[in-house]
Amino acid sequence: MKLNQRQVDGFLRSPDPEVRAVLVYGPDAGLVAERAQTLVKRVAEDPNDPFRVAELSGAALRADPARLADEAAALALTGGRRAVRVRDGDDALAPLFKDFLSAPPGDALVIVEAGDLPARSALRKAFEAAAQGAAMACYRDDAQSLPKVIGDLLGEHGLEISADARGYLATHLGSDRQVTRRELEKLALYKGGAEGPVELDDVRACIGDSAELTLEDLAFAVGGGDGAAMERVLARALQEGLTPVAVLRAVSRHVQRLHLVGGLLAQGVSYDVAAKRLRPPPFWKTAPRFQAQARGWTPAALAGAMDTLLEAEMACKRTGAPAETLCSRALMRVTRAAPGTQRRAAG
Repeated sequence: MKLNQRQVDGFLRSPDPEVRAVLVYGPDAGLVAERAQTLVKRVAEDPNDPFRVAELSGAALRADPARLADEAAALALTGGRRAVRVRDGDDALAPLFKDFLSAPPGDALVIVEAGDLPARSALRKAFEAAAQGAAMACYRDDAQSLPKVIGDLLGEHGLEISADARGYLATHLGSDRQVTRRELEKLALYKGGAEGPVELDDVRACIGDSAELTLEDLAFAVGGGDGAAMERVLARALQEGLTPVAVLRAVSRHVQRLHLVGGLLAQGVSYDVAAKRLRPPPFWKTAPRFQAQARGWTPAALAGAMDTLLEAEMACKRTGAPAETLCSRALMRVTRAAPGTQRRAAG
């Protein structure tokens, strides 16, 4: 069974009792871990209960495939249904799970965590085709979903948030659900028992020096053709622990937003109207820089920049070459393609 995004929330609240194994996969590793943990809690209540929760690695199952059936069929000494959590799933496990799902033993729920699996993935196909299996994708929060995520997570702490503060957060979070949750928990702790909603000043005081703001600085340096600033901020981002892939994705989001607005400008749409199409709209503090870049770049050049960044991300995952070097080269290539760069260099 393939769960679409509308079905996922309902399944997480109340897993289908007929489903015996769930594949949780996607590019947002934080969201994968969060949803897997939610499923474990739904079945076993306490994810740390050694009698009701078993944890296996993909490598352990490849070395000893019989462990899957043994753990799924085992009975909890304290009673209740068990959960079996399998980390680092990949296509090498597809034959094992195809056999398991044809006649699963016991009544445990098996939760498999995996990375970003393509549509042709054998593991995905095994779960999607099985009557007693389910597969749910975990995509990164985007401009449409992130405002709701922010409101829901702060709501868990009994907090409301103003529109300006929500918009600001929506432009600085979203690359990974665990990062988003950690930043919002920090914000909730900062707000404490103070009355009133979370305001923009609260957000800026709490996460003003976060890594996400480093990525914003980097994106604007690349889009503005400022090579020196790009190299300086990239070095800071990597020192703060951001991965090259996260860096490339952050810059890609900025370029995609420029491309959307730039394409509308090329059709004769006014900038004010075009900018309102963005969700969230440009933050007021950086709006002038965003407008200048949207007017300066051509849609064709932005499309080329997006291709460059995507190719670099794929190379980071597949080639084995140093990811930091691949990231730096791609960002420098896009920076040098920015409008006005050649004039600045000549001057």
